[in-house]
Amino acid sequence: MANDAVAGNALRVAPASPTGRDDPVRAVLTAYTKDLITAVEDTLATFLAAEVDALTDIDAAMGGFAATARDCVLAGGKRVRPTFAYWGWRGAAGGADPLPPVLPAFAALELLHTFALVHDDVMDASATRRGRPTAHVALAARHAAAGHRGDPRRFGEAVAVLIGDLCMVWADRLLAHAALPPARLLDVRRCYDQMRVETVAGQYLDVLGENDAANWSVDLALRVARYKTASYTVQRPLLFGARLAGVGDDDPLAAAYTRYGLAVGEAFQLCDDLLDIYGDPAVTGKPSGDDLRTGKPTALLMLARQLATPTQRRALDRVGAGVGDTEVARLAELVADTGAVDRVERMVSDRVAEALTALDTASIDETTRTALTGLATAATNWRA
Repeated sequence: MANDAVAGNALRVAPASPTGRDDPVRAVLTAYTKDLITAVEDTLATFLAAEVDALTDIDAAMGGFAATARDCVLAGGKRVRPTFAYWGWRGAAGGADPLPPVLPAFAALELLHTFALVHDDVMDASATRRGRPTAHVALAARHAAAGHRGDPRRFGEAVAVLIGDLCMVWADRLLAHAALPPARLLDVRRCYDQMRVETVAGQYLDVLGENDAANWSVDLALRVARYKTASYTVQRPLLFGARLAGVGDDDPLAAAYTRYGLAVGEAFQLCDDLLDIYGDPAVTGKPSGDDLRTGKPTALLMLARQLATPTQRRALDRVGAGVGDTEVARLAELVADTGAVDRVERMVSDRVAEALTALDTASIDETTRTALTGLATAATNWRA
């Protein structure tokens, strides 16, 4: 599955330097592990081609369904999770171990991520993802165009749930392709399962917060960030990579990765909260201001309410009331006026500093240290 460039683990490492406006974070990730991202995508394409063929043999309609799921996986993305998992493994294994035996495990994280994204889009009723219609929206449009009976929206949501489920199964199947001793693969699986449990827990808290915003708080919003984002974006992928190299829970490296991963992961989510309101849709791939339209109780919006004057707080009561684009722009300006944006940016900076301090305690080679330092900065540079 691996291409020749990574057959001997010869991944190139370059200084962090965003090279394009389309996706500055991906540019940095690519600069650090260009060959890894290519290898992950090649691995996914090869694996998914066989899976789609197998389902097509069952029924032509199943083949179309599987192809839609495949397209969701291969529709772009930063490949953040395999990248952190790679460096977690690289920091533990050093530069001598070959990549191909563990490459399927890294690629499996993208299938898990697609499962989470497709389900999240249904729960959030999101219209776009990565600049394209979300799976359930595209499926509903396809249903309507075909003139089928029933509610197109319900059809789109039902099939999107199945796509997410299929991606979860595919992730399990691809993970099993990792060429590791059975005992180690079982230990890796325990870490993987914990990541999945924490992802579901964080998603549930996110849904709960949207339906109980009046009783939400900054601390609860940060708890959502920890479990919905930090755990399965940075912390657990790092530990997952370390497990692939045979590192156990009691190893000091696991403690350093945990500290780094939670800090960077929370900062990543805080930046995502900022991007939701102030990001350029041409870069983020989705409309700005969705959190203001839905009233999602993010740490940013909870802080804005906490810091607001009584007059500002009354205006913020409009958040989540189905506001239009003009009012979204006014509310975005108001959130900044409360000082919440500055506060969140300081929280991000504090967490990046915490992550870099954690790296100082880690027994890793300088190549890995350089990469993780650059990734911590790139993944949290929301103004890029």
